[in-house]
Order: sequence, then structure tokens, then C-alpha cells
Amino acid sequence: MSTDRVDAESKVSGNQANIPARIRRRLGIDDGDRLRWNVEDDGAVRVEVVHRRGGSFADFTGYDGDEETDATTGHGAWGVE
Repeated sequence: MSTDRVDAESKVSGNQANIPARIRRRLGIDDGDRLRWNVEDDGAVRVEVVHRRGGSFADFTGYDGDEETDATTGHGAWGVE
């Protein structure tokens, strides 16, 4: 990530504030991501972007095959008790 500073300002409405578009783009924030907030001892606010899960199982919606499955039968074959 670049060390170039990106300053932006947003207005609070109720308990919500918008994240400016250039900040969202810079941090790669997308729908479904979460923000983790931390207030430092000196009053500075630190925000960590927690991206929604991705990878191999991100789009997995379950088994959709014709063959019936039984996890307990195969369980012993994996060496797990």
C-alpha cells in the first residue's frame, strides 16, 4: 500500500457516517465488509477493514449432487474421532 496520505471528510447523520468514495477505493472496502474501530489512549481513532470472507468456499452454497451423503460414515476414514 502506498504511503500517500488520503484526507477526506464526511458528515454524521444520526449514528451513521458515510465513508468517502476515495477512501473506500483506496482501502478496497466493498459491500459486506466490516470496520473494526479502536480508540487509542491519545484519542486517535484507528479503523481496520475486515474484508468479508473470500477464497475457495466463498461462494459455496452446499452439496447439490444426486448421491446421498453421510458425514458420520466418512468421518472415521479421516482419522478423526
